[in-house]
Amino acid sequence: MRKTLMHVAAFASLGLFCAVPNAHAASKEIIQLQTQVQTLQDMLQRMQQTNDSRLAVMQHLIEQTADNVNRMSQTVNGIQQQLQTQSENAVNGQQISGQIQSLNDSVDELKSRIARLDKSLQDIQSQLQNVNTQPAGGTPGQQQAPGQEDGAAPGQQQPQQPQAPPVDQLYQGGIRDYNSAKYDVAAGEFGDVLKFYPQDKLAGNAQFYLGEIAYRQGDYKTAIKNYDAVLEQFPGSFKAPVAQLRKADAEIALNQREAGIRDLRSLIQRYPQTPEAAQARSKLNGMGVRITASKPSAYR
Repeated sequence: MRKTLMHVAAFASLGLFCAVPNAHAASKEIIQLQTQVQTLQDMLQRMQQTNDSRLAVMQHLIEQTADNVNRMSQTVNGIQQQLQTQSENAVNGQQISGQIQSLNDSVDELKSRIARLDKSLQDIQSQLQNVNTQPAGGTPGQQQAPGQEDGAAPGQQQPQQPQAPPVDQLYQGGIRDYNSAKYDVAAGEFGDVLKFYPQDKLAGNAQFYLGEIAYRQGDYKTAIKNYDAVLEQFPGSFKAPVAQLRKADAEIALNQREAGIRDLRSLIQRYPQTPEAAQARSKLNGMGVRITASKPSAYR
C-alpha cells in the first residue's frame, strides 16, 4: 500500500509539472493577442483622428471655394448688367451694321426659298395642264418637228436663245459665294440677276451686293456707283437706307468728307426711323458734326 501511494504521488507530481508549462504558454499567447489588439485599436483611433482632421480641412476648402464661386458669379452678373446697359445706351455702328446685314441676308435667303417653292408649284401646274390638254386636230404624222415654229419651213430651226437659271437660284448662289468671299463668282451671279431679271424684286438687292463686293475689295469708287444705282433705280428697295449709309462710308474712305456728311444727313432726313439713321447720327457725332436738317438729295 505504501508503495502504491508513493507511485500515485509520483504520477500526480509528474502531471502537475506537465500542466504548468502548458498553462504558462497559453497565458503568454493571450497576452500577445491582447497587446496586438490594443495596438490595432490605437492605430485605428489615430487614423480616425487623422481622417477627421482631413475632412475638416476639406470641408473648409469646399466652403471657401463655394464662397469664391458665389463672388465670381456676382461679379459676372454685374459685368453682364453693365454690358447690357452699355449696349442699350451706346450704338456700335459696325456691330449693328453687321447684325442688320446678317438679318437682311437671312430675309433674302427666306425670300429666295419661297420664290423657289412658288416656281416649283408653277412648274407642276404647267405639267398637269400639258398632260390634260390634248392637241387640237392633226395626226401624229402632222405634228411639228422639234424646233419648228408656225410658219417656218420644214427643216428650218429657229436659233435657240440661251436660257438663264431661275432668279432665285442665281441670287441664292450669289449670296452663298459672297459669304464665302468668292467675290468674283458672286459678282457674276449678281450681274446675271440684273441682266436677265432687271424688274425682279431681287434686282435691287443684287445691285447692292455688287456695291458691297467693290467696297470689300477697296474699290470705293465702283462701290459708290453701285450704291447710287440702288438709290436711283430701286428707291423702294429695303436696301436703300443701308446703300446710302455704305455710300457715305465709301466717300469718307476716299477722304470726301463733305459728301459723306451730306449723305449721312440725307439718310437721317429720308429714313429717320431706321437703324441706319441711328448709325448715321452716331457717325456724325463721332466726327464732331452737328446734325442739322437738310434737304435730301434727289435720287428719283
